[in-house]
Amino acid sequence: MSALSDRINNLSESQTIKMAKMGRELAAKGVDVISLSFGEPDFHTPEHIKQAAKQAMDDNFTYYTPVAGYPELRKAIVHKLKTENDLDYDFTDIVVSTGAKQAIANAILCLVNPGEEVIIPTPYWVSYSEVVKLAEGKSVYINTTVEQNFKINAEQLEAAITDKTKLFMFSSPSNPTGSLYSKTELAALAEVFERHPQVYIISDEIYEHINYVDKHESIAQFASIKDRVIIINGFSKAYAMTGWRIGYSASSKELATAFDKMQGQITSGTCSITQRAGIAAYMGGLDSVLEMRAAFKKRRDLVYGLLQEVEGLKVNLPEGAFYFFPNVTSFFGKSFNDKVINDADELSIYLLEEAHVAVVGGDSFGDPKSIRISYAAAEDKLIEAVKRIKKALGQLQ
Repeated sequence: MSALSDRINNLSESQTIKMAKMGRELAAKGVDVISLSFGEPDFHTPEHIKQAAKQAMDDNFTYYTPVAGYPELRKAIVHKLKTENDLDYDFTDIVVSTGAKQAIANAILCLVNPGEEVIIPTPYWVSYSEVVKLAEGKSVYINTTVEQNFKINAEQLEAAITDKTKLFMFSSPSNPTGSLYSKTELAALAEVFERHPQVYIISDEIYEHINYVDKHESIAQFASIKDRVIIINGFSKAYAMTGWRIGYSASSKELATAFDKMQGQITSGTCSITQRAGIAAYMGGLDSVLEMRAAFKKRRDLVYGLLQEVEGLKVNLPEGAFYFFPNVTSFFGKSFNDKVINDADELSIYLLEEAHVAVVGGDSFGDPKSIRISYAAAEDKLIEAVKRIKKALGQLQ
């Protein structure tokens, strides 16, 4: 009998991490693997941010930090929310965490009781449902399709809410689809939430600045529900700071106090050096962010054109983030060298083994009909990767 708890035995492994690991293992054997599986910018952290970290060490910012983060950083976040998003918060409403993932976990574990329902539109980021599982809540899914650009409408939301609903959780721009909600679409959802005051909203905005359509819109802009919105954001995507592990939540003071309490018993404060780097990121302007966004948009347009030439893929044009999420059901039931493809996860394994391109099957994102392709890679790699994918898919009969 296993000594491990039911909690960990019931938890699924992150498929994005799993596919990246499989790709690295294959590459270690000398295989030329192109990895399009991880949600990580391939750019370096901007120099002014790295210099701030070096200066922090020289200035001896090497001691424990406040659980919720340095006041200077929290005030910088408040300034960002006001100047970029026209949202009013006090620095005491901000809790800095070891990555946005911890901020999400703080919110779910502080709000959800066993048996309470959390509504999650599909596709969703892989960790959403797993953290709900840790809280012993029940995930309720609203399914979307590529034809509707993977976005729900007010009618679907209303139909999903019950007297057990405690939380709604979504990302815009979205991981894994790149879809984003307009102000009009968010206003329609906000009207539904107005009728259900027991429902809180986690708005994951980590891809805020990778937006190819217009300025970012947050559901927290609607005053009638703002006290129930928990904004999740961070520095990893916009500032190429994935390894620095820094994110944050912005919420009501009551919720922020709870998140501080929760975090204080798990990790305490985020790395002091990382926090000083975060201050530099938010006070240093958006030039580097806009430069990276322009590169991502160019890659998106390139890959979109290439994917449209792959027969059997059903793909839409993402409005943000750096992913495509094509429907691949036309390949189910087909085979190559006695290898039969039954679902998207098997197709992703096939592409790794046959094309030596690492992507992620959609099942862990709540959509077993699709695969996620990241275009956070150099253009020559992207061209070669899609060429390999096209060839491998063409072999399936």
